[in-house]
Amino acid sequence: MPTEQRQYYKNLLLLAYQSFGVVYGDLSTSPLYVYKSTFSGRLHRYQDEETVFGVLSLIFWTFTLIPLLKYVTIVLSADDNGEGGPFALYSLLCRHAKLSLLPNQQAADEELSSYYRNGFVARDGCSPWLRRFLEKHKKVRTVLLLVVLCGASMVIGDGVLTPAISVLSSMSGLHVRATGLQERSVVLLSCIVLVGLFALQHRGTQKVAFLFAPIVIIWLFSIGGIGLYNILHWNPRIYQALSPYYMVKFFRTTGKDGWIALGGILLCMTGSEAMFADLGHFTSASVRVAFVTVIYPCLILQYMGQAAFLSKNIFHLRTSFYDSIPEPVFWPVFVVATLAAVVGSQAVISATFSIVKQCHALGCFPRVKVVHTSRWIYGQIYIPEINWILMVLCVGVTVAFRDTTLIGNAYGIACMTVMLVTTFLMALIVIFVWQRNIIFALSFLVFFGSIEAVYLSSSLMKVPQGGWVPLVLAFIFMSVMYMWHYGTRRKYQFDLQNKVSMRSILSLGPSLGIVRVPGIGLIYTELVTGVPSIFSHFVTNLPAFHEVLVFLCVKSVPVPYVSPEERYLVGRIGPKEYRMYRCIVRYGYKDVQRDDDNFENLLVMSIAKFIMMEAEDAASSASYDIANEGRMAVITTTDDSGTPLAMRDFDGLADSMATRSSKSESLRSLQSSYEQESPSVTRRRRVRFELPADEDMGQQVKDELMALVEAKHAGVAYIMGHSYIKARRSSSFLKKFAIDVGYSFLRKNCRGPSVTLHIPHISLIEVGMIYYV
Repeated sequence: MPTEQRQYYKNLLLLAYQSFGVVYGDLSTSPLYVYKSTFSGRLHRYQDEETVFGVLSLIFWTFTLIPLLKYVTIVLSADDNGEGGPFALYSLLCRHAKLSLLPNQQAADEELSSYYRNGFVARDGCSPWLRRFLEKHKKVRTVLLLVVLCGASMVIGDGVLTPAISVLSSMSGLHVRATGLQERSVVLLSCIVLVGLFALQHRGTQKVAFLFAPIVIIWLFSIGGIGLYNILHWNPRIYQALSPYYMVKFFRTTGKDGWIALGGILLCMTGSEAMFADLGHFTSASVRVAFVTVIYPCLILQYMGQAAFLSKNIFHLRTSFYDSIPEPVFWPVFVVATLAAVVGSQAVISATFSIVKQCHALGCFPRVKVVHTSRWIYGQIYIPEINWILMVLCVGVTVAFRDTTLIGNAYGIACMTVMLVTTFLMALIVIFVWQRNIIFALSFLVFFGSIEAVYLSSSLMKVPQGGWVPLVLAFIFMSVMYMWHYGTRRKYQFDLQNKVSMRSILSLGPSLGIVRVPGIGLIYTELVTGVPSIFSHFVTNLPAFHEVLVFLCVKSVPVPYVSPEERYLVGRIGPKEYRMYRCIVRYGYKDVQRDDDNFENLLVMSIAKFIMMEAEDAASSASYDIANEGRMAVITTTDDSGTPLAMRDFDGLADSMATRSSKSESLRSLQSSYEQESPSVTRRRRVRFELPADEDMGQQVKDELMALVEAKHAGVAYIMGHSYIKARRSSSFLKKFAIDVGYSFLRKNCRGPSVTLHIPHISLIEVGMIYYV
């Protein structure tokens, strides 16, 4: 075997091993509560061997068709550069068809290396009429967004319900041996475990991640072995139940009661969506290997073993899993079950953090604090606000319901809704991304959608018995997401409609009709073209501005990651003597915007590279043409090749004091005291730029670079709009409520943009503006 092939298989097996702890924790703990939930309703009237056989037949075919056929075989192939989940599919669609509602997409974004799937060729495909219909009708695109938000809200609901049902189910095993233990004691112990689980989230999963995979593997082999023992010991005929005949016979016997019982059977596949959403750092091949070789056989053996036990011990339904464990191994299995429940809960909590980060990056969630918890695993994050909200809700659900059956009713609705959303989005992926015939998409949608719709209809019958919880949670989270997205979109449209015209700026001359003071002014804007109204608002009230102006836009692109080589887009606004530039910094929805001490230096180097690149272009030597406005270049910041500036470290303040600066003596003393009080600021790298003597460089280019260097040494100021958004008086009641109440409340209570962007307060200037949208 060649060395490369051997290395590939070695990495594949290593990733498959690691995936057990992250991807399969939720799916592998389902046997704890499936049979109890299935027989909890009217099905307890049919407590006989034939019914048990029918239930096992349904579990087997459900587990084979949905997790194995749909997710492992088909859906895992639709990952977005290794990322899964509803928003990953939505971003994939937005890149291959113009379905996004935010109008800040640029042609340059399509040149990103990760923008299109490998082998994708832009063409109308088999259904150009469908593409035109979706792109033309805004209401249809809004409905699509609402479907995606519904799926994302249900994933967050899973983050509440999975820890509750997993931990409470594992703890309920104490009733089997400690018969005198009261129910409230089990609930209290479960709450203690849950609080501990959420309290440790800030430490990051990598501290204990190496334990996760062995725990789940031990758990799987334990339950697989126990299942095989129960088959041989209680009922070797149980293999006959794998025939669909028993499934048909089950529905003939039980009728409507059997249909309602589907709400319990669906719990056998509840971790399937997490398998796709948590794909993250694992390849689809490694996840498939782990599922086919270990997960599928072990879980099928366990379900068969429990059915064999129940066929001869039908009155042990309430605690069938723990009752079926042979007495000598009960306590070791109980401990492993509790640990597996914690691991499964951890996987879903991490997935919840990930989906909230994706929502926020794509403009659908208020700004929250995102902490990067791993130095080695990029993308491992912790969100404090979401963590504590999940903990309160999770403990509340556990204390309020105290029964895994009621939590299971809620859990089933959440999982089936997410699965239906994935099926719907996958049908669109087949058409627009895979560019297959619409018949394939319809076949996929009808086959899997009908199965999931039947299960969902059964779950909805249990809305009064706990099923209302995910519906209420989804409504709240969807309202928050949509109001934030709506407010953000209206604000962007206002900026777009009220931007300063280029002709009015050109009419002012190079000084812009104001005093130009030393330094660099970084004006934050969401616009990717034109000059924002905040600029004219500022100079109207204070007719002075910095010598070098940079209009900075930090935007999210619908790709998981943007490589550092492609992150910066730099362009010029107006003629060269105006010293006005535009810089767009692009992040993917999984990128974490860290507090980069080197940001200002990278920005100056990028502009310097752009000036040199522009000078080398023969066409740029011509006079300024307004038609060229908006042209931008991708600037690589990871290497120093092509940069005309040399960067030198320096220590003392005396060096900087000698530089021409716009800051007064009192402001400089205030800054030095601020730096002494803020350790993060004093740790920032202090550099000085130098312009090496280069005879080949034109005088105009040299003057422009020297002006940039002197402005950097004079200081950098960050100018940001502090906007107050109000609905117009003529607006409808719903719009006034969404903007004046909902969006306003969210803006006041979420993190400020300056904090999210890590802007030093000492250099921040906020400009108040009222937006009537």
